Amino acid sequence: MTQFNSLGLDQPKLETLATKLNILLANYSIFYQNTRGFHWNIKGKNFFELHLKFEELYTNLQLKIDEIAERILTLGYCPNHNFSDYQKTATITEIKETTKDTIAIATIIESLATLIQLQRIILKLTQEIDDEGTSSLMSDNIREQEKLIWMYKAYIS
Repeated sequence: MTQFNSLGLDQPKLETLATKLNILLANYSIFYQNTRGFHWNIKGKNFFELHLKFEELYTNLQLKIDEIAERILTLGYCPNHNFSDYQKTATITEIKETTKDTIAIATIIESLATLIQLQRIILKLTQEIDDEGTSSLMSDNIREQEKLIWMYKAYIS
C-alpha cells in the first residue's frame, strides 16, 4: 500500500526527490557565490555593463535558492545549508579566476546548462509522482535559464 503525505504525494518517492532538490540547491549555491565573485572582481572595458548584469543574475539566483529550499521544506524534508555539503554534492565547482569577462560568461553559460540538466531530471521525477508544485518551479526555471543562455551567447558572439 502506498503512503501519501499531507500534500497527497507518495512519501517514499519524495525522499528521492528531496535528495535531488538538495543537489540542485548545492549547485545553485555555488553558482550564486561564483556570480558574486564575478560581480565584485570583473575588470575590463565591459566592467559597468557586466557588473550590473552579474548583480541582476546573483539576485535572481538568491531568490531561486530560497524557493528550492522552501520547496524541500514543503515536501517535508530539510534543505542542506552548509557549503561543505554543497561542495561534496555539486557538479558546479568554485571558480578562482573572477576578473576576466570571457571566463565569467563562459562559466555562467556552463553553470546554467548544468542547472537546466538537473532540473530536467527533477521535472521528469515530479511528473511521475504528480508533484505539480515542484514541476511548475522546475519548468519556470528551465524556461528562464534557456533564454539567459541564448542572451549570454549572443553577448559573446
